Order: sequence, then structure tokens, then C-alpha cells
Amino acid sequence: MSYARQHLRETSQIIEKLDHVAIEKVADLLVRLREDGGRLFFLGVGGSAGNCSHAVNDFRKIAGIESYAPTDNVSELTARTNDDGWASVFVEWLRTSRLAARDAVFVLSVGGGSLERNVSPNLVTALRYAKSVGARVAGVVGRDGGYTAQVADACVVVPTVNPDTVTPHSEAFQAVIWHLLVSHPRLKQNPTKWESSAGPAGG
Repeated sequence: MSYARQHLRETSQIIEKLDHVAIEKVADLLVRLREDGGRLFFLGVGGSAGNCSHAVNDFRKIAGIESYAPTDNVSELTARTNDDGWASVFVEWLRTSRLAARDAVFVLSVGGGSLERNVSPNLVTALRYAKSVGARVAGVVGRDGGYTAQVADACVVVPTVNPDTVTPHSEAFQAVIWHLLVSHPRLKQNPTKWESSAGPAGG
């Protein structure tokens, strides 16, 4: 079997194993967030940080939810890392943003954060702060979900079908799931360009 076929087969297996009830629970949380006038803060590192930036665009533009990602501000991120340390960059950003009970933190991560394994400690400290102020927590994570899955109000764990490809599948399915959410009839407020354009398909 070619690697391409193997990878796509694993992708199909993950789709079959995904917990659609958990995805709907995230959708419920986001509907309530928008009704409450809350803000949505996306947290992620590495490839997941890039996904956070894309997700912010989609949730603002398509779902009409005020959304932000601290990793979009490189100057502040690097200043905080340099001056105060990596573990505190997200929590201090949320504190300055006056995270409140009506807001939500949405984690996109492969491991979900773990102080014991010293993996993404910045996610753990941020989530502890979010819970302390009563903010809601959602996530799309891989592996066992780490700290995010432990404390989240709604969380989707991307199933592991091959331990050698946890990262690529986890980060790919972050995109699948957030695109599902902004397309969800209960969340989508504004049309997407190509679906709403008249004329022949293309481009």
C-alpha cells in the first residue's frame, strides 16, 4: 500500500470514529456564547497556532462571533516570552484582555497541554485562569486530550488510529471540525463566497 493511500485510509477511519455528539456540544457552547455577547479566544502553538489564526477569520466573518488569537500579535507574544517566560504568555494576554465569565477559550492542540510532561504549559496556565473567572472552555485536541480535555466544557478528541501520525491528523482535523462548526446551521450567519456566487463554478 502506498503511503498516500495509507494516510487517506487513516483519515477515513478517524472520520468514522469522531464523536459527533461532542462536536454538537461545542456548537451548543458557541451558540450560547454568541447569544451572551461573549468573545472567543483561540489558543494554540506551532501548526495549531496557524489554525487559530484561520479559525479567528472564519468565526468572525462567517459565524459573527468576536474572536481573537494571541499568536496573531507577534510583537506581544515575543515580548512576553522574552521577559516573562513561555508558560505565562497566554494567561497574561487573557488577563490584559479582561477575560470574563461570558467569554470562552477555544484550544486547538495536539496534546492539550500537560505540566507533568512539560508540554504546552502555557495552555494549562491559561485554562486554569479561564476556569477561575468562569469562562467557558472548548477544544479540539489529539492523543488523550491532555489538560484541555480534563477541564473543558465541550471538547472533541481526534481519535488516534496510528501513533506515528497523531500530529498531522490532529492538526488536519482541527480544520475539518472548525469548518464544520462555522458551517453549522445554528452558527452560520453570513454566506461564504463561492457558495453564494452566481455563475459557473471555478477559481
